[in-house]
Order: sequence, then structure tokens, then C-alpha cells
Amino acid sequence: MSASPQPDEGLRHVSLRSGVYADSVRLMQVSREIGDRPGVTAVLVAMATPLNLELAAGMGLAPDGAAKPDQLLIALRATDDAELTAAVAAVEAALAHRERSGEAQTIPARTIGAALEDAPDPALAIISVPGRYAAAEAADAIAAGRSVLIFSDGVPVEQEVALKRAAHEAGVLVMGPDCGTAIVSGVALGFANVVRRGPVGLVAASGTGAQQVSCLLDAAGVGVSHVLGVGGRDLSEAVGGLATLDALAALAEDPATERVLLVSKPPAPSVAALVGQVSRGLSVPVRSAALSPDQPDLTAAVEALLGDLGVAVPRWPSRPGTADAVPAGAVLKGFYSGGTLADEAMLIAAPVLGGIRSNTPLKPELDLGTDLRATGHVVVDFGDDALTVGRAHPMIDPTLRLEAIAALAAGGEPAVLLLDVVLGYGADPDPSATLVPALQASGLPAVVALVGTEADPQCWTRQADALAGAGAAVFASNAAATRYALSLIGESDV
Repeated sequence: MSASPQPDEGLRHVSLRSGVYADSVRLMQVSREIGDRPGVTAVLVAMATPLNLELAAGMGLAPDGAAKPDQLLIALRATDDAELTAAVAAVEAALAHRERSGEAQTIPARTIGAALEDAPDPALAIISVPGRYAAAEAADAIAAGRSVLIFSDGVPVEQEVALKRAAHEAGVLVMGPDCGTAIVSGVALGFANVVRRGPVGLVAASGTGAQQVSCLLDAAGVGVSHVLGVGGRDLSEAVGGLATLDALAALAEDPATERVLLVSKPPAPSVAALVGQVSRGLSVPVRSAALSPDQPDLTAAVEALLGDLGVAVPRWPSRPGTADAVPAGAVLKGFYSGGTLADEAMLIAAPVLGGIRSNTPLKPELDLGTDLRATGHVVVDFGDDALTVGRAHPMIDPTLRLEAIAALAAGGEPAVLLLDVVLGYGADPDPSATLVPALQASGLPAVVALVGTEADPQCWTRQADALAGAGAAVFASNAAATRYALSLIGESDV
């Protein structure tokens, strides 16, 4: 997607289409392809969700009439009529594109149940459909005796509970809903990194938390047997740790797993107590890395696990920044794509800074609501469900975060910018390509938690060098990045 232009720049085309749906990743790709055309100064091709309509309005490309979330918004601006007409035609062609060959095309299965009839061997079904349809598909897979990874979000909690109870009775596992990361028998699913195989099993009610932990283990020369994501709500009171308990039991029976680490955002205390009680009765040692005010640091949990294994803690990779002087009164602005990493940053920083406002706050009274550009100490999780309706996750599409960086710089509030960049399968193939120009244009002192490995498609070192070249301080550990950002504003030692 191109940068937001001035509203009066060039000719515009804005239309809404009903009965048309495309995956948000595909729409982002179309927007980028069209934005690269000569003469096109702005483009947004997206579902007409409230967030995308707000973005279109900021670009001066709001539709004239009322729009519905299930409509497709096509909004463009170009320098002349010929370029605008050609760009609209290119959008139509891109959306209508289908692979063509001289051979008859196989009609794909339209349901999980039908697919399992045609392919009876797979033990795992992956579901990535709009949330209101996900439970029905998952139920079919469970009934067929398959474990399920539900990538979809927006699944009602009562449906999640019903699915996980059914899975327990069937002797299978439900990973999710909103499970973005898993590694099963060495096969990476969703947003996962290229990590070595080894003796540590992870149970994760957190996608980016699992990625942080597995990447640090890899950097220490220790591999993982499996990473079983259970969905961000699993350790809530409402769900009661149903999938976590099943995942722990499965890893305890796995001969390749010698130790287990539980990774989570802050869990419900009663559920954490239940999981702890069950863990102590398992045949493999289980260490908790569930974040809390008393345990706010995933890196420290990994280091403790390395001690259990008798492995020396390495010097975690980093790159120095070039921020010489930070203005007095600078505040912390954490712009995150990973919710657990955002929580970790707030848990570490809050005792030092006091209240930190957020769209996913540690305390209800610190809720930002929709005011993502509020002044003061702020941490925004751009991967929160409310900000990803009808658009790709920020690990794929950085547009909203890049706009927030530009707005922060334009607003003039002295600040230190704290970011995560998460590498691996499914993520932006070259995140530094767009982030480096944004950081250079902002002039803000920046600290980056770069989560990934050397073997990832994006390559940790290549991304780190590019970001450091733009002046950012880069850390493999989000906890270390947070503490360094605090030191820049004079509130903590490194």
C-alpha cells in the first residue's frame, strides 16, 4: 500500500463491490502491485471494515455512500485520467486472475469433512476461514478423529469451549482459535520460525511468545520437539486451560520431549494454579514462562530452562544503536505486532514508568480505546483482533504501524520508539525494506526486538544489519530491548 497522499492530489476512483470476497493477504498484494504502477499515488483495495474505511478517509478516498464490512472497497488516486483508468482495470484483472491451463481443473473440496474423505491420512486439519464459520469446520475434523489448528480469530468463546471438550473426549487436540504459531514434528505451521529440533516441547497460549522462546533456544543451540499453540484465551477463566492440559499430556507421552516450557500472556490465577498442579504430576518436568508481574521476562525463563538442561547461557545477539541524545521528557512508544511481546514490554516497563496506556492494557483503567495516537507512555498491539478485521496481520502488512510512526514524528512529542520485528514463515519477506525508510524519515531514536533465526527466510543478521544501519538498536531479546529503551529515556540501567 502506498503512503498516504494529500487529499487533493490527482484524480480519484472509489467504488464498493458486493458479493466479492478475497483474502486480506491477497488484497494487500493487489494494493502493492497497483501502487507500484506509474502515475498511481494512492491505492487501497480492502474489505470495507470500519478500520479500513477510516484509513481510506485519511487518504482522502472515503466512499460517498454507506458501506458494509462484507463489501469490497476499491479506492485509487492517479495523476491523470489514463493512468487512473488503467489502474482500475489492473485491479479488476488482479482480482479476477485464475490459473489457466489446457487441462481440466480439479474442483477443491468446499468443507473440511469433504477434504478428509478425499485425503483420509492427515492427522491434523488447519482451518483459516472467517471466525463465524470456523467452529463447524473444526467440529467435522474432530468428529473424524483429527486434531485441529484453528488459525481463524473471531470464534465465540462458548464455541471454543465446546470444541475443546469434544476434542478431549475424542483424544485429539484443538490448537486455537487464533492460533498463529505451531511446530508439529518439525513441520512449521502459521507464523513459525526455522528452528532446530531438540528435546524441549512448548505449550503456548501465545504466538509471538512461542516464537521468541523457540528462537532464543535455537540461538543457544537447543532445539524444540513440538510447539503446540492453544490459542490466546485458553488460560482464561472462560476456557479453563482445556487445550493446555491436553497439550501437556500429549508432550508427556512424547519420547522426543524431555522438558516442557509453558508460554503465555498473563493467565487467570485459578487456571494457572490448576495447570501448575497438573504439571507437577506429569512424567516430564514442566517450567512455566507464563507472564505476570512476578515473572515478566521470557528471556529469563529461557535462561532458567537452559540451566535445567546444563547449557551455558549465550550472549544474546544485538546491534548497537546510534541514539546519542534523547530529549528530556521523552516518553516510551511501543508499537508492537506481537501481543505477548507487547505485554512483556509493559510488565517490564510499568514498575518504572507507572501506568502505560494501551489498546490491550494491563489494567482496564489504562485502556486507550480507539485513541492509538495518545500522548504519554503508550504501547499499542497492532496485531489485536480489533485492528486486523478485514486486513492482514501487521507481521505481513505493516501499513498501520508505519503510519503511526509517521504520525508520532509529525506530532513532535519527544519519544523513544520500541518495536518488534518478527521473522519466519508467513511473515513479511523483507520487513526492513519498509521499516528502515520509515525510521530514517522519523528521526526518532528506535529500539527493535528482532525475533528470528539465521535460517529464517528473512535471515536475522541481514535484517539486524539493515535496521542498525538506520540507527536502531537491535536485540534478539524483547526484554533486553525494553530495558535498553528505558535506559534511553533515563529510567533504567541496561
